[in-house]
Amino acid sequence: MKASIAAAVALYLLQTPPPVRVELVEQSIPELAAALDRGTVTSHALVQAYLDRIAKYDHEGPSLNAMIALNPHALADADALDAERRAGHRRGPLHGIPIVVKDNYDTADLPTTAGSIALRGSRPDRDAFQVRRLRDAGVVIVGKTNLHEFARGITTVSSLGGQTRNPYDPTRNPGGSSGGTGAAVAADFAVAGLGTDTCGSIRYPAAHNNLVGLRPTLGLSSRSGIVPLAHSQDVGGPLARTVVDVAILLDATAGPDPDDPVTRDAAAHIPASYRATLDGASLAGARIGVVRSLFGREPEDQRAGGVVRTALAALTARGTELVDVDAGEFPSETDVSVIRYEFKFDLDEYLRRTPKAPVRSLAEILQKHLVLPALEAAFARSNEIATLDTDEYRAARRRQNDLRARLLTRLDENRLSALAYPTLRRTAAKIGEPQTGGNCAASAATGLPAITVPAGFADDGMPVGLELLGRPYAEAELLRLAYAYEQATHHRRRSALVP
Repeated sequence: MKASIAAAVALYLLQTPPPVRVELVEQSIPELAAALDRGTVTSHALVQAYLDRIAKYDHEGPSLNAMIALNPHALADADALDAERRAGHRRGPLHGIPIVVKDNYDTADLPTTAGSIALRGSRPDRDAFQVRRLRDAGVVIVGKTNLHEFARGITTVSSLGGQTRNPYDPTRNPGGSSGGTGAAVAADFAVAGLGTDTCGSIRYPAAHNNLVGLRPTLGLSSRSGIVPLAHSQDVGGPLARTVVDVAILLDATAGPDPDDPVTRDAAAHIPASYRATLDGASLAGARIGVVRSLFGREPEDQRAGGVVRTALAALTARGTELVDVDAGEFPSETDVSVIRYEFKFDLDEYLRRTPKAPVRSLAEILQKHLVLPALEAAFARSNEIATLDTDEYRAARRRQNDLRARLLTRLDENRLSALAYPTLRRTAAKIGEPQTGGNCAASAATGLPAITVPAGFADDGMPVGLELLGRPYAEAELLRLAYAYEQATHHRRRSALVP
């Protein structure tokens, strides 16, 4: 895979003129769009510049290993969009904007592997719904990013893509499972990207890479064309360096899709524009509940917890009323997760809908040992589940519903805009060590939306995330709060390792 990426980079260098010098580092979608509108840069030049950075930093320099494949058509796609712009047609704020996509989103023009050697070369017949919406909006997909294999893990290592590294310290993990997207966006390999989240897989990479990550309400955005992990918890959503960029991507991707029935009510909950609702004054008068039990009690929890407590003080200083919320004892992720139950059935159904996939079932993957060894035991346990019609599965679903009801009650009885807590209680672990301290279940097990924003840096130099959780379809409110906090604190800071 590394050789194919190097070959693609070499091919683009041979086939294109000398690159235009473009300032990319920390540029937002509106800033790049303004440059494109002024004619001071072309989409072709932007894509070239991002490819230059990938060549310089992904397998050279800090060797982030964030990209699993480059799009050989990216420059041609950019040229076509540049031609449209010259002809007077501008599709919108994403016209000509380069992004990256996690490699569990189907792309008809690129393999979709979920990071697994079992799906090497698998070519779906069509784009995932969200990918298609973004292409229609004018984005250029620079390439696809590595992920924890089949999205079943939080440190981003896969049998096909290897280990992705954190741009702020390459000896540490970038979070997961969307760690390739997180590392790529943090390192300016594209302006933003798509991830998926089944239990923290957008929010953990956001926290570990000093980014903004949104896990939408289950039902707001389609999962059609995403390699599934567990349908009761899977969502797809954006990662970016700014709240504005996340809102722009959500404007393009949210909405109903007949191929994903869970989205049937989405249209009734979507504003004309998420971006237009952003307001820098949203903190004044807001009431936010602080879930102290999710800060942890161990000495190792204090490093990240202290950063988040400082972040909460910044909210208070800007007129937010903080309310301590007793949400009761939180169940463990194991108690409320249904990944182990649903994985086999959802993956097998995806493979049935993907006739060109080289394997037909989870059983075949296990039989041929086409999986990361560290995941084989968990995959085998999932493969042993014969049916979802069991008391054990129903009990897990009841625990999810009970947690959802409890959190909604706390929001309502305290008249809160959101609940706040650390995205993770621990900073990024060293590669090869387990990552602990996650707080993914409050959103993932309930279907409620949550956004992670940069809270600052811990004393070990690593980024920490503040998470805000809201009511169903409260994305506009969460984005407003996150934007006001971002504008007041400016905790986003680029990595010195990828200048």
